Order: sequence, then structure tokens, then C-alpha cells
Amino acid sequence: MASPASTYWVSPKSHRKNREKIVSQLLIIARLSTGLALLAVAGCAPAAVQEAPATAALAAAPDAVPAGANLAQFFDNYDAAQLSLSPQGKAYRGIRDGDYGRWNDVSDEAAVASHKLQQATAEAMRGSFDPATMSTDEALSFELFNAQAARAERLFPFRDRGYVFDQMNGPQSQLPAFLINIHRVANIAEAEAYIARIRGLGPVLDALTAQSVTRAANGVQPPKWVYAYLISDIGNLQAPNNAVVEDLAAKVAKLDIDAAEKTRLTAAAKAAWADSAGPAYGRLLAEMKRQQASAPTQDGVWRLPDGKAYYEALLANYTTTDMTATQIHDLGLSEVARIHGEMKTIMAKVGFKGTLQQFFEHLRTSPQYYHTTREAYLAEVDARTKAMEARLPAFFNTLPKAALQVKAVEAFREKSAGKAFYQSPSPDGSRPGTYYVNLYDLRDMPKTELEALAYHEGVPGHHLQRAVQTELTGLPPFRRFGGFTAYTEGWGLYTEELAKDMGFYTDPYSDFGRLGMELWRACRLVVDTGIHDKRWSREQAIKYLKDNTPNPDGDIEKAIERYIVYPGQATAYLIGKLKIMELRGRAQEAMGAKFDYRAFHDVVLESGPVPLDILERRVDAWIAASQG
Repeated sequence: MASPASTYWVSPKSHRKNREKIVSQLLIIARLSTGLALLAVAGCAPAAVQEAPATAALAAAPDAVPAGANLAQFFDNYDAAQLSLSPQGKAYRGIRDGDYGRWNDVSDEAAVASHKLQQATAEAMRGSFDPATMSTDEALSFELFNAQAARAERLFPFRDRGYVFDQMNGPQSQLPAFLINIHRVANIAEAEAYIARIRGLGPVLDALTAQSVTRAANGVQPPKWVYAYLISDIGNLQAPNNAVVEDLAAKVAKLDIDAAEKTRLTAAAKAAWADSAGPAYGRLLAEMKRQQASAPTQDGVWRLPDGKAYYEALLANYTTTDMTATQIHDLGLSEVARIHGEMKTIMAKVGFKGTLQQFFEHLRTSPQYYHTTREAYLAEVDARTKAMEARLPAFFNTLPKAALQVKAVEAFREKSAGKAFYQSPSPDGSRPGTYYVNLYDLRDMPKTELEALAYHEGVPGHHLQRAVQTELTGLPPFRRFGGFTAYTEGWGLYTEELAKDMGFYTDPYSDFGRLGMELWRACRLVVDTGIHDKRWSREQAIKYLKDNTPNPDGDIEKAIERYIVYPGQATAYLIGKLKIMELRGRAQEAMGAKFDYRAFHDVVLESGPVPLDILERRVDAWIAASQG
């Protein structure tokens, strides 16, 4: 699973006064390039400093692009404006400037500002550029920006339907994870910036806690069982020497500075936690316990205000299709039946006597299918990854420059975090791509799935695709750093099967594990729509996975809990994979012996992420050109 970028528009209230500075910077950006950027920015000044309605500002903006403006500069202006509103976004990119000690702004005014910026930019683009006069790649950028803006516009009315705190992407653990994994410390100033962010956690968490109170009062609250995870996450950060303070101390210890300065910085971090972050976590803990007492027991988002429309918008967003919940559910049932048939073939090959469900139980409960130490698990991942890296040039022309590292999920969040996820490298090369594997309970991580999981999250999956995307310097920033879930996760799942074509899964149990991973994604189509459209309970969904997959009980329970708080996202994987496989099969049939995996993968990868209909059009054009 690709790790989502930070979605928390957060800053201390004391940072609100800096909004005037940010808006001023945006206007400078606009003047440095074209009057067009002014159009994009004028409508999105945060409410705290906006003296006139946004519509009035837009009315005064220029109607066309001045002479000499070009689409690339237009998108660069938009990116600069977005980054000016996102200190965390800068850090993900490896940018360490005057905002390095700040958080984003979590207020609804900031969300509105960002949305207006995007929508005004799209409107300006449509009114000022003619795709008929563009190069093929420019026209694709034009189309993609329009598509992203349309998706955002459909989802924006539901921005207060999401759970502020949950066990998957909640800020109670994601903000500390940002400090540990993204905030680099190469000198004293950057250590001071880290400490400033620790101090800023207090106002950030208080603002988010207030939002959670408001949403709960309006009927937007996660199910009761979620709160035990939240309380656990918060408890893991209550000690004065918690994971964040320890991380800062470890980073400072590596600096080439005198011991007294290291002691000062570490003491300052502890004081910042004690004065600001710690008390805010205490207030958050009290509020989570209060909400827990009256939390709902129903699981699906159908119970939320406008829940049906919200879920439909999420499905369209994640799959980039117009498939209904019923169509997705039925596709899942069909794919489950197909994969069960393939599994029975392998079961016969290894000589197991019994039913498929009995084989599932055998795999779940037999110790030989599980590593007994984290070190052994990680060592096998390393060996599988190295073998795959050596094989990549035979199937790929374009390979990532960024290194891949594998890390166990940090202890403070491993109980609630997902099974595995990936973090993209920074474009400046200062941070590698990272495959995070959750080894909290090794009985949830069977050996049979290890290969497929490593290929999905590492190479040739997320690391290859996301690193190559980041390294496509000729593309506009929104294409280098954005994405479409069906494409990204579809690619990850596609590469699990691609690895079989590349000569891997020589052990039939690993090949069975590969099918198990695909089955898992097929079952997601059934249980996600079951929970959020057909009103299944958590227990009903868990039973479906236990009856139809070989996965361990803990793995199953955590997965269903993920789908409950992350509605729709899990449906994108198989839908995207099936489309990529369909397109590859079409190309192989049309091109015969002329088909080249490397050329096909270039067509898929070198555009960066695109919706599935655009991907299909691109592959069809490539096939047609090859026939000429």
C-alpha cells in the first residue's frame, strides 16, 4: 500500500499571523511569471486575512494569459502556490526553508483556500490554453489537471465526513511519524526546527481535537472499537522520553557539534514536549475516552449524513471509473471464484488432501509458514529484493535512481498501523524510498505472502513506479508528486503477477501466497461494498474473509478495521490491476512476437499516474503505432 501524503492542514494558532506573509509570497510568485497565476491565487487567500470576497478578487483578475506564458510555467506557479501553503509538503519534497519548523494549517478556511486555488487554476487553464495547439504531453497534462480538479470538486462537499482520528491515518500517530521519518536534522537550525514542531504539536492537536468534537456532535464519529487503538497510540506517546524525543536526541547525537549543545537541544525537545505536546495529548486522550462512551456500533459510512452519496463519490475517486457499488461487489464475487479455482490447482500440486478451506486452516495454523524473528523476516525480504533488482533490466528500460530501504514500522504505532506501506523518496535524493513492514505480530505475516508483498511494496511495485514518477523531471509537479489510486495500487498488484512472468515464485507455496494476495484484493471488493453499501457489520465482513482466504485471524481483523475507516480505497487495487492486465493482453495479442515488456512498461510508467480510461487510450495508441 502506498502511504498517503499528509492530509493535515495544521498550524499553531500563532502561525495564523503568518498567513499575510504567505499570501504576499503567492502574489510575488504570480507577478514573477504571468498575470494568470494571480487569477489562481486571488480567490484563495485564507479567510483570516481576506478583506474582500473571493468572487470580487476573481472578477478583477486577468482573463487571458499574457504573451510569452506557457503551460509549464503555469503549473510551476500553481505548485509554488500550493507549497507556500504547505510546510509539510515542502518537507516531503526535501525543501528546508523558513517554514521548516511549522505545521500545515488544519482549519476549514485553509481547506477552502487550497480548494479554491485548485479550482481557480483549472478554470484559468481552460480559459487561457487551447489543448488543440499543444504537444501530446502538454495536452495530457491539461486533461489530467482537469480530471484532478473535477474529482476534488465532487469530494469537497464531503470534507467533514472523514474521521479526524482513526487507527490508520490519524494524526495522533501520523504527526509523530512525520517528525521521525520526514524531518531531517543536518545542523543546529534544523534541530531547532524539529523542536519548534514539537512545540507546535500542542496547538495542532488541540485544533484537531476541537474538529473531532464538532464532527462527533454532527454524527460523524468512528465506530466504538476504533477508540481502543487511539487510546493505545496516545498512551505510547505519554512518557517524557517517547519515540519523538528519542528520535530528536538520536539525530542530534549524529551532528558534529559540541556535547553541551547536544545536551541543550535534547533538553529543549523534552521541555517542548512537556510544555505543549504532552498536555495536548492528555486533552486528546480525555476527549477520546469521552467519545468512546457514546460511540456508534454500526460500521459503514452509510450511517453518516449523506452517507450513500459520500461513498459513491469515494468509489469514483479511488477507482477512476463510474462503477457502482453493486457492480464492484459482483466483480469481487466473480474474481474470488476464479482465484479459488487456481488455488485448488496448486493445492493438488503440493499433495494436500482436503477442501480448500481446510488448506486455508492448515496454512493459518502451521508454524512452518511463519518466521519466528523479525530479523529472519527482514533478511528474507532483503534476499528477495536483491534477486528481483538483478532481474529488472530484462523487463524494464526505465529504472529508479533512488535507493530502496526496508524498515519495520516503529513501535509506537505498530499495533494500529497497516500491514505494509511505502513512502516515496524525496526528489533531491536526501531520502530513499522506504518499504515499511509491520512486524508487530509475526503470525500475521506468513512466509507464503512474503515474496508478493515485497514485490508489491518494493520492486518492481511501488518503489519502482513511485521513484520513476518522482524522477520524471520533464513533467509538471502535480504529475510528478500526485497520483490516482487505481493506477498506483493497480500497478503494485500487477507487479505481483508480473514477478511470476519474470521467473519468481519457484516454491508453489509462495505462488499460492501470490494468489492469496490477489484473492485478498478480490475479497476487498466484496467486503468494502458490503460494509459501506450493503450495511454489513464488522463481524460479518470478518467472517467472509475467514471463509474465503487463508489469512491469519489477526491479519483479517486488522484489514476489515482498515476498510471500515478508509472507505472505498481498497477497491482500487484489483480494478486497476485488471485493467493493466487487460491492456497488456491486448498488446500481446495485437503485436505477437514483437511485444516487448520493456516498451509496454515504458508506456505505462512514463506518463506518471493517470486515470484508467486515459491509460487505456495511451496503450491503444501505442499498439496502433506499432502496427503502422
